Amino acid sequence: MAPQTQTIHIQHQTNRVLPEPDVCIHTSHGTRIPAHSSILASVSPVLENLIDRPRKHRSSERIIQIQGVPGGAVAAFVGFLYSSACAEEEMEKYGMHLLALSHVYMVPQLKQRCVKALTQRLTTENVVDVLQLARLCDAPDLHLRCMKLLANDFKAVEATEGWKFLVNHDPYLELQILRFIDEHETRKKKSRRHREEQGLYAQLSEAMECLEHICKEGCTDVGPYDAVAERGRTPCARFATCRGLQVLIRHFATCQRRASAGCVRCKRMWQLFRLHSYVCHHTDSCKVPFCRQFQLKMQQEEMKDDPRWKLLARKVASAKVMSSLSLPKRKRDEEMRVTINNPGIRSYKLL
Repeated sequence: MAPQTQTIHIQHQTNRVLPEPDVCIHTSHGTRIPAHSSILASVSPVLENLIDRPRKHRSSERIIQIQGVPGGAVAAFVGFLYSSACAEEEMEKYGMHLLALSHVYMVPQLKQRCVKALTQRLTTENVVDVLQLARLCDAPDLHLRCMKLLANDFKAVEATEGWKFLVNHDPYLELQILRFIDEHETRKKKSRRHREEQGLYAQLSEAMECLEHICKEGCTDVGPYDAVAERGRTPCARFATCRGLQVLIRHFATCQRRASAGCVRCKRMWQLFRLHSYVCHHTDSCKVPFCRQFQLKMQQEEMKDDPRWKLLARKVASAKVMSSLSLPKRKRDEEMRVTINNPGIRSYKLL
């Protein structure tokens, strides 16, 4: 039995008085949509070529066949050509069909709308189908969003019928997805490792600032050798870091095993002194212990110097710059003035 013919008339959202339709769009299941060739041709170059195609008989009706999608999707597509608008209900129901039509008939405004709508409606259930469509319709942004969802929630996607169908019918795409997931995990691990390293460099940078601060002004327990003891001194803003350094300094000053290099805590303090000498730019006036000695030793043994220490010093200095840039401008200017006017001191003592 032949399908019953249905005619859908597009509601024209325009103030213009339009002539009678001169072209008819035929869809699947016998649906007919009368339309105006001038409007279709002005929006879609593909439809323009179809309309301008020579006919066998001048008197024959102009017909455009749009098959393979529901008649409602074609009606929504033609409605967009007239009004440049698409209802949310139509996008919800025919979003994937409209993306395919907008790509085939080269309607970029509708394609952008479809990409945005499908991105907002991505789920683990439909992501495989949307991914395949995005690849066919040259929609890289939508394709990337699909791949990211697959990578972040692969266990849930793996249990869907769409993924099982993909595995059985498109092994090449399956390989691409698995490769992307592997690279995604590698990037995440690398990014996490980079953040951890930057956090360590930031901590060392703060330790260098606290070391100079302790040796110049004193901080609670440890202060300059020539400073008058001030009892009841309030903790500084970086109390946790300064307190840890004070404990190390007090231990370093009294440890009996330091001479034999058998103390891990003394070795750590010694490394901090050495690192400071690499980042210090005021060797002649710097008052941090051993700074000048390390600088002189580096000058005498420049060719033998360990490049790893130079790299660490650059990383710590870079972390200090990045930290200062993240501060508000007024506070950054104040810290800059303090740094310029800070001559440092030569030694420290236990108060």
